[in-house]
Amino acid sequence: MLLQRRQASPGVKMVTVDISDMKVSESPQDILVTYSLGSCIGLALYDRVAKVGGLIHCMLPLAKIDPGKAALRPFMFVDAGVSKLLAALFDLGAQRRNLVAKLAGAGSPLGKEETFRIGQRNYTIMRKLLWKNSILIDAEDIGGAKARTMYLYMADGLVTVKSEGKEVPL
Repeated sequence: MLLQRRQASPGVKMVTVDISDMKVSESPQDILVTYSLGSCIGLALYDRVAKVGGLIHCMLPLAKIDPGKAALRPFMFVDAGVSKLLAALFDLGAQRRNLVAKLAGAGSPLGKEETFRIGQRNYTIMRKLLWKNSILIDAEDIGGAKARTMYLYMADGLVTVKSEGKEVPL
C-alpha cells in the first residue's frame, strides 16, 4: 500500500539494485529497490542532512574467497561492496555522522541446518564493517527463511521491507 501510494506521485522513478549491485542517489523522486534477499544482505544508507542515499545487495561475506571475481563485481561481497558504497556516498556529500543504516535479509532459506550459513556470515561481517566505520544500525529485518524486497525512498530516507505480501517500515 505504501509503495503504491508513493509510486503514484508524479515523477517517481524506481531504480532497481540487482543482486551483487549497488546504486546511490540524490534525487528525491527515486525509490531504490532490491529484490530476493534470502541469504543475501541488503544495506540502505541515508544521510538525512545531505539527502543522499544508497542501497547495496551483497551475496557473500568476504572478497578474499575469489579476488578475481571481487575485482570484477565488488558489490557481490559485503567487505568490498560496502566500502565502495561508502565512498560513493561521501563523493555525493554524505557525512559519516549523519548516516542511518538499515539492514534486511541474511536469512537461511534452506533452514537452520544450512551448511555454509551464508546469511549469518553476511550479517556478522556487515555488523563488524559498519561498527569499524562508526555507523550504528538503526533497524533491521534479519534471519528466518522468508525472501524480502527492500525499498529506500529518497524523498525522506524511509526504508521499508516487503515479504509475504506485506510492506512494513524499518
